[in-house]
Amino acid sequence: MLKLHDRDKSGNAYKIRLLLSFLNIPYERIPVALKNGRNQVDSSYLQLNPRGQIPTLQDGDAVLWGSTAILSYLALRYDKTEHWLPRDPVRFGQVMQWLELAQNEIQSGLFQARAIVQFGLAGDLQAAQRVAGQALDVLESRLRIEQWLAGPEPTIADIACFPYVALAGEGKVDVSPHPGVQRWIDDFRSLDRFVGMPGTEARCPD
Repeated sequence: MLKLHDRDKSGNAYKIRLLLSFLNIPYERIPVALKNGRNQVDSSYLQLNPRGQIPTLQDGDAVLWGSTAILSYLALRYDKTEHWLPRDPVRFGQVMQWLELAQNEIQSGLFQARAIVQFGLAGDLQAAQRVAGQALDVLESRLRIEQWLAGPEPTIADIACFPYVALAGEGKVDVSPHPGVQRWIDDFRSLDRFVGMPGTEARCPD
C-alpha cells in the first residue's frame, strides 16, 4: 500500500490526498511531527526527504517528495485514462505552465500570506498579498472564459492550484473580485470523490 507522509493543515499534502481520492487509490497516511514544536523534523524523516518538507510518498521502493513530482508520478502511473495528466503535447505543456504558477506566484503569494497569518511565519504580509493578487489575476484570465485550467476537464493543474486559492481567506486575501476563480472553486468542490481539508469546504459567497 502507498504511504503518504503529510500533515492535516498542509495544502501541498492535501493536493496528494485529492488526487489519490479522485483515482480511488487506497493509501496509508503517516503524520510528520514537528520536532520540539518547531519547523524541524526527525532525522529519520530526512532520510526519506532531505528537504525535510512535506509531502513525501512511498510506493514500494519508490520514494518521492514534493507535491508537483508526486502528482505527476501518480497521474502517469495510475491514471490509465490520461485524464489527470494528458499525453497530448499541447495539453501536457498547458498543464505544466499552470504547475509553474502553483510553484511560483501561488506559493510566494497565497501560501506565504496564509503562513504568515495562520502560523506566524516571519515575512512581509502585504508583499505576499500583492503577489497573491497577481496569481488570482492570472487564474482569472483563464477561468473567466474556460471551466478548467488546461482543457475541457480537470487535470493535476487544477489540483495543484486549488488548495491555496480555496484557502485565500486564511491569508486575508479576497477572492471576490475574481468571479471566474470563485466559479472554478465551486466546480472543483463538486467533483466526484472530492475530499476537503479545514478551510476548503465552505462555498464561495454568491
